[in-house]
Amino acid sequence: MKLSIAARKELASAIIKVLKKKYPAPECALQHENPWQLLVATILSAQCTDKRVNMVTPDLFKRFATIEDFAKAGQEELEELIRSTGFFRNKAKNIIACARALIENFKGKIPQTLAELTKLPGVGRKTGSVLLGTAFGKAEGIVVDTHVTRLSQRMGLSDKNDAEKIEQDLLQIVDRKYWIDFSHMLILHGRERCPARKPDCDDCELNAICPKLLQPSCRGAISG
Repeated sequence: MKLSIAARKELASAIIKVLKKKYPAPECALQHENPWQLLVATILSAQCTDKRVNMVTPDLFKRFATIEDFAKAGQEELEELIRSTGFFRNKAKNIIACARALIENFKGKIPQTLAELTKLPGVGRKTGSVLLGTAFGKAEGIVVDTHVTRLSQRMGLSDKNDAEKIEQDLLQIVDRKYWIDFSHMLILHGRERCPARKPDCDDCELNAICPKLLQPSCRGAISG
């Protein structure tokens, strides 16, 4: 079922209204104390759960406290510290290269534009949007992770499979003032009510407006 842009705008507005009551102050689940720590944590979160990343970063940030520390880090030592997050070799390489690029090109400061951030090793549009929204309160995009992808498709907000294309659909229908919170709310709702398997449709706060649930054959039997 494909909805018109007007219908999707109305639906997105209704979803936000409900979830804002449930999550009045949604926050990023990745634990961090400064923008650099958030950047590292977000790089580590690729193909890994936030819970696992939060288990790894305390020891990681004790060993390497600053951008300069990471820039001087040994590849093998960093790999061992982040091994459990998966793809650890590539992540370690990117984190070290990112730290060095920040020192060389930005005097050790985190840039605050998506164009500059996405030039850094290991930083794509999603990572850049996470950093800008959470660390600096700047809405330059909508973060589309696996939860946002799943819920956007299930609720008819997008029929795309590619994250960047889903984001473009969402940017058309979500008011810019909600771009940052929208992702946080969908992620929280996806974890608590609408996981990939066995979504809790009966108790879902959105069950009165979710297009999936308006189809009786789908109720309680959503698989994707």
